[in-house]
Amino acid sequence: MTRKGRRLTLIASALGVLGVAAALMAFAFRDNIVFFYGPSELAEKAPAPGARLRIGGLVKEGSVKRVGDRNISFVVTDTKKDVSVAYAGQLPDLFREGQGVVAEGVLVGPGQFRADSVLAKHDETYMPRDVADALKKQGVWNENKPQPAGDKK
Repeated sequence: MTRKGRRLTLIASALGVLGVAAALMAFAFRDNIVFFYGPSELAEKAPAPGARLRIGGLVKEGSVKRVGDRNISFVVTDTKKDVSVAYAGQLPDLFREGQGVVAEGVLVGPGQFRADSVLAKHDETYMPRDVADALKKQGVWNENKPQPAGDKK
């Protein structure tokens, strides 16, 4: 084999190994990817029950119901569509009705969500960018309200 042939073989082998490594990494990360949806997007795209995802929006007024010490249910809305959320655990101190929230968990069925974790904005100047973008897309975002972190003008 000539010098040029060995070099091409070495380069082809290296590219093959890199391709296999990239495929293995993509396969390993596919279970860790969590998609973000607003209630309207969730209704439109209708992911399969059991799908792991994040939903975000506003906690609907009058929807928070406590069952026992640690079980709670509430509704996340973008004022067009609603998603019922069931959560067992301690809620953030700043969680309340009418406030932005992100819940991560599993879709149980259409409009039904079981959350593993719930995040609420930590002060009046912060809302997760994904939630703010979803609210803007739905026409719910009020420009007079504080901007999401990183959007300061």
